[in-house]
Amino acid sequence: MNTPILYILALCSLVVGHAAYSQQSETRVQQSSTDSLQQILTFEEYLGYVKQYHPLIKQANLQLSVGEATLLRARGGFDPKIEVDYDRKKFKGTEYYDQLNGAFKIPTWYGIELNAKYEENSGQFLDPSLTVPEDGLYSAGVSFSLAQGFLMNERMAMLKKARVFMDQTEADRTLLVNTLIFEASKAYFEWAEAANEQDIYENFLQNALIRYEGVQRNVEVGEKAAIDATEARIIYQTRQLDLEAAQLKKRKAALKTSNFLWLNEVPLEIQDDVQPELPTMQMLDASLRLQTNQMQNDLETNHPKLRSLTAKIEGLAIDRRLKRNKLLPKLDLQYNFLTQEAEQVNTLNTANYKVGVNFSFPLFLRKERGEVQLAKYKLQDATFERMSVTVELQNKIEATRVEIASLTEQNALILDMAGNYRKLLIAEERKFELGESSLFLINSREQKLIEILLKANALQVKLLHANASLFNVLGVSIE
Repeated sequence: MNTPILYILALCSLVVGHAAYSQQSETRVQQSSTDSLQQILTFEEYLGYVKQYHPLIKQANLQLSVGEATLLRARGGFDPKIEVDYDRKKFKGTEYYDQLNGAFKIPTWYGIELNAKYEENSGQFLDPSLTVPEDGLYSAGVSFSLAQGFLMNERMAMLKKARVFMDQTEADRTLLVNTLIFEASKAYFEWAEAANEQDIYENFLQNALIRYEGVQRNVEVGEKAAIDATEARIIYQTRQLDLEAAQLKKRKAALKTSNFLWLNEVPLEIQDDVQPELPTMQMLDASLRLQTNQMQNDLETNHPKLRSLTAKIEGLAIDRRLKRNKLLPKLDLQYNFLTQEAEQVNTLNTANYKVGVNFSFPLFLRKERGEVQLAKYKLQDATFERMSVTVELQNKIEATRVEIASLTEQNALILDMAGNYRKLLIAEERKFELGESSLFLINSREQKLIEILLKANALQVKLLHANASLFNVLGVSIE
């Protein structure tokens, strides 16, 4: 694992006299002590499991299915349909009426509907207007709306909104997946930070033990005072306490990371012998598929949050257009050619027909005007929201870029500081061997080195976290 923290730990191993970190090639993740992978779980492998098996990924895919089902339902408004009505009344041997009405209707895009009908009516008390030839009466015609419902109606609006909703569900799915990957990445980085802290404390615990044993031997031969052994023992116990806390932190971080690990709908648990590996910046960019310059340039067209809001605005605009259309009067016309010989098309002529007109218009239009105003306000609200979110995202992206640049500089500076602290500790060790220093000064130098190593570890993780935050704020799709 070629990271700056482990590089420093390797240098510190010259002081403590043992290896700082042991890297192994085979890794293993265990689930209920039966499922196994390898001993090192890399960030790329970890994200692979999250992307493929996490239930929230499958839940996000349901968003697309919902959009497809909504579109299918809207298209159903233009499906041809068959209608059959049959009524019969017979009482005390008298047939009052026997009515059969069948129709085949084809809705079209505008407020026009084609239809073909068949009527067969009989009975002693049949309404005279329903009298038809003995073999029935056929009709073919059209019905349409000349005002309200012609250029925009419910089924047209529903289909347009369903198509827009498809785009919105796709964008919402991307947002859900993006957030999941971001949270999973944060959990992995916390686990890696805790693992590095444990490595640091393990190294310096061994150093404290070696020093304590050496002082104890000097006390036994009379070269050191007993109080020096007590001081060395306190330092050793302090290192033990720090290591115990680091082990607890690592275990809790591993369990948190386990929340994102699944295999075929079965949750996995990271075992103690599995170690994380901090990714390099190149590996992180490849895993999160960051192409920040291109994404920021096309922010308004590529960002899923803005795409979702754009789709919402388009849907509200369609709704407002429908409400405006309802300000028009209702004027529905129906014209049907009549014939009793359906096999002969030339029998359909203007001499035999059935026509109808339906007109209605509210005098004050208060309901309709109120609905138009509400639709207008909803559209304005969504437009303002999109403007606000656009500026907010641009500022977040810029702030994250500034943070990444600053953390990069801080990491370089703290690595140099750690190297200087290491030199001071080595020099103090040599002076102690020559009898020109004390155990207190060595422990003080060592404590400063521990603090700077822990801070360097935290800064490196912060830099990774900042890059993951950029992935999140850009709304990057993993596909």
